[in-house]
Order: sequence, then structure tokens, then C-alpha cells
Amino acid sequence: MSEDKIEITENDEKGLNFVEQIVANDLKEGKNGGRLNTRFPPEPNGYLHIGHAKAICMDFGVAEKFGGTCNLRFDDTNPVKEDVEYVDAIREDIKWLGYDWGNREYYASDYFPQLYDLAIRLIKEGKAYVDQQTAEQIAEQKGTPTTPGIESPYRNRPIEENLDLFERMNKGEFDEGTYVLRAKIDMANPNMHFRDPIMYRIIKTPHHRTGTKWNVYPMYDFAHGQSDYFEGVTHSICTLEFEVHRPLYEYFVKELADESYCPRQIEFNRLNLTYTLMSKRKLLQLVKEGLVAGWDDPRMPTICGLRRRGYTPESIKNFVNKIGYTKYEALNSISLLEHSIREDLNKRATRVSAVVNPVKLIITNYPEDKVETMEMENNPEQENSGTHSMPFTRELYIEREDFMEEAPKKFFRLSIDKEVRLKGAYIIKATGCKKDANGNIEEIYCEYDPDTKSGMPGSMRKVKGTLHWVSAKHCINAEARLYDRLFSVENPSKESEENGIDFRELLNPDSLKVVENVKIEPYLAEIAKPGDKFQFQRIGYFAVDPDSTADRLVFNRTIGLKDSWEKEQKKA
Repeated sequence: MSEDKIEITENDEKGLNFVEQIVANDLKEGKNGGRLNTRFPPEPNGYLHIGHAKAICMDFGVAEKFGGTCNLRFDDTNPVKEDVEYVDAIREDIKWLGYDWGNREYYASDYFPQLYDLAIRLIKEGKAYVDQQTAEQIAEQKGTPTTPGIESPYRNRPIEENLDLFERMNKGEFDEGTYVLRAKIDMANPNMHFRDPIMYRIIKTPHHRTGTKWNVYPMYDFAHGQSDYFEGVTHSICTLEFEVHRPLYEYFVKELADESYCPRQIEFNRLNLTYTLMSKRKLLQLVKEGLVAGWDDPRMPTICGLRRRGYTPESIKNFVNKIGYTKYEALNSISLLEHSIREDLNKRATRVSAVVNPVKLIITNYPEDKVETMEMENNPEQENSGTHSMPFTRELYIEREDFMEEAPKKFFRLSIDKEVRLKGAYIIKATGCKKDANGNIEEIYCEYDPDTKSGMPGSMRKVKGTLHWVSAKHCINAEARLYDRLFSVENPSKESEENGIDFRELLNPDSLKVVENVKIEPYLAEIAKPGDKFQFQRIGYFAVDPDSTADRLVFNRTIGLKDSWEKEQKKA
């Protein structure tokens, strides 16, 4: 562990959240030799979600802010649910967010020998015993917050017998569920976690790192604080559900620590988000049952899902900074997350033309074989972002929703005898349309004013509407996946619990619509690579999906240009 001391100035303390203030005070007081070492301890039993992103930003961020270090430690104490796939995915997500743990990658399994030796020591000191009751019996004897628990009939088993049974547990002589090792603390303690908590249980599933070496595995409450101590962690920052575990954390840590060095647990509020779930177990259900296309489905709140959808690390960090860290649980609006990605992509995304629901527009007074080149701005929010060329021809595609044969007064798009501007090109006036046998519009006819080309004197003439378009002759076909919120209710967890509804029944049936005949401008087809982000003019922000091929581009809608969801829900 590093012995470097960190100096704190008055400027360092300005604008700190409460966790950072605690850390700053500890450093000023010289605790732990003036060191700062945090850790991020994910379980490798699933993919990280945006709630974990908040914890990552705290654990790595506070270390960065005060010049300390942050360890990555996998809490791999349950081989039944763990997989190397999850380990690799967790590493990738943290690095994508912009954080690096250097050479400080650890595993709880690194400390299995020390934890086992500590358990033996506690047995010898009469502080732990082997219990052979069922899980149901142990739970029943724990009592309630207002009534004391009942001591196990095996609580006063002789020390030598406890040692023999525990060693045989680890040798694999007993079946899972037959024996556990419990700490002997206080069955009447008002804190339920002190009522002889389980320290070890038998698991015979091979471990992804240690194989079949161990048949007993430590529980979180026993392993976590000791692991912090073994690797020199000074501040163990976690979410509020662990606040009631803190006294037990301190109880076990003090079996190792002294006044020269002792890790400190601090809790903050977890991230809860509207229209989604943060339960890894329920997210796993969605994946296993095929209700989503995988952990990286762009509807999922997983970091890899958000990445595939087109979110940026900066947008997620900005969102986390906006909601902040407190001691109070809250349900954060997903609209704020969406605002963060709009704000970020508005600055960085290249503007391009794509028509999602195309209908043909024919300019009847434009020469049939003529092709003009229009210069389109790449991003008005960026200086020196430049322009790109876009072909303009007699036949174009526009959005079907941008035309009405007979339009209401406040419809400022295209209608018969009304004018609009084609973005970056000319002003046109609709003169008629052609319909199929079912009354669906097949073609729209219009005339253009040649004096109104962008950049020419006549271009200053004002009209109320501006439409995006692509050349019918030059456009490329692509696929768009229009993603929306995963659940149709604001708080699916609460709705499910209070009304006895299976959470899967609350999934939004319109969370994905696939459009296969999107018309995109040739410039976009030329430059788009998986992961690239664009603003489709007047539609929204889109990211190129990894499913894209040389012959077929696939775009995921990251977010629309405006948030219409809440207004629509109020109308409904």
C-alpha cells in the first residue's frame, strides 16, 4: 500500500458533497497516515447498470479529486452466479467511463486463505461456531426488531468440535446447506445483523478462479471489510442499504485493525430511475427469457446497453453530477438523463439528413436530369465543423408526416398551395398529390422558386416551415431501431409490489419499433462506422449499431430532439 500523504487546501474543500467533505476532513486530520485509497467492488454475476455508474463516479472520482487511488476488487464469493464474461464486461464498462485502476485489480478470492485463517482464529477464541440448523430454522430464531432472537442449540458447541466440523466442511465432507459457520455475538442485539450472522456456507460449485480448492465461501458481511483491510482501503464508499451493516463491518474489521489504520465505511443514496428497474436479478430475467435482446439491448439501463444506444461517458457523468449524492433515497426522472445526452450530443453530433417514413416529392418545374450540390452544415454548435455536400434532384423523399393535403391553421409544414423551405436548398409550393386505391399518398407534386436557393439573394425570403429531405436518386436504404422507455409506468418496482403485478407485465410494448426503409443521404452512408453518433435533422440523435454491415447500416435512436413522453402520458 502507498504511504504517500495527500495535502488538502481550502480550494479543495469548496463545493464538496458530503462524502468528499468526510474524506477531506480525514485527510486533514492525518488519518491512515494521510493516505486515500477507495475501491469499487462489483459482484461478477451480471452486467453493470447506470446505478453502478454512480458508484463508479464516486469511488474513482473522489480518488482522482484528492490525488488518491481506487482499487477494482471483484466480490467473487459466490461461484454459483459468477462468470468470467461478467468480469470482462465490468472492466470494459469502467474503462469506457474513463477510469483506470492501474495495477490495482483484486478479487475477494485473493483473500480466501487470510479469511479462512481469521475464521479459524475466531473459532479458537470462542467467537464463532458451526451451526447445523436449516436456513429456515436460523431465520425463525433471529426474532424481530422488537423481540430478541433465540440462541442456537449449537451455540455453545466445544471449540475443538467447531474446528473439526469447519475443516471437514471445507474438505467437502458435507452437503450444501447442512452446516454454516456463525459469529457468536448477541442474539438480543437490537441490530438484527448482530444476531449471530453467518460467516461461511458450503458451496460445491467450482470457482472461476480457484477451481475446486474451496468448499466453504465467506458471506459478504464477513469478507468485505476484511478485504478492504487486506488491500489498504481507507474509505469504503457504498450505497445506503449497507448503512445498517456498518456496525457489523466495523465489528469484524476491528478483529484486524488498530488505531494506525482502519478502513471507514460511508454510505450514499443509490440511483433509482423512472421507467426502468435497477434489480440485477430482474434484468437477468429479462435477458434469459428473451424479453430483451441481451444485456446490451439499448432499452436496458446497463452501461453496455446505454453505450450501444449512443450514450456517451460525458453524458452519464454529467447526469450523475446533476442528481448528486445525499443520504436520502429518491426516484430520479429519466428525463434528466435524456436531457444530459441531448445536451452532450448537440455539441458533438454531425447533422445529417435521413427520412424515416418516406414519401416521394416531385418538383415538376425542376429539370429531370439536373443534379445540384448543396452545402450542409455539419454542426452549428461547433466552430470550424465545416460542411458536407448533398445532391439535390427533381425527385426527393420527405417525411410522410410533413405533408397534409388539407392542413389545419397551425400546420407549418407542406400542404397544397402552401410554401416551405427545403433545408439548405429552395422554397417550394405544393400543387397536388397522387394517391393509391386506398387513399394513401404515393407522390406529392410541387414547384420550386429558383431564386430562393440558400446563399442567393432570394434566400432571404421567409417562410414558416423548413423540411429535411434526401435525393431519391442518390439516397441509400438503412434500418432504424426506434427505442423508447423500457417500462410503461413511472415506477415499475412500486407498481409491481403494491398491486401484485408481475413486473414483466409492465413492459412498454412500444419500446422498440424497427423501420427497414429509411432513406439516408450518401455522405452518411460513406462515413458511418459502428458507434458513431449523428443528429438526424428534425428527428433525433442516432448511433450506428454494431449489427451494421458494409451492405446495410443499422441506426439506434438514442433520443428524440424533444421530450414528448410525459405530455403524451398526461393526455392518455
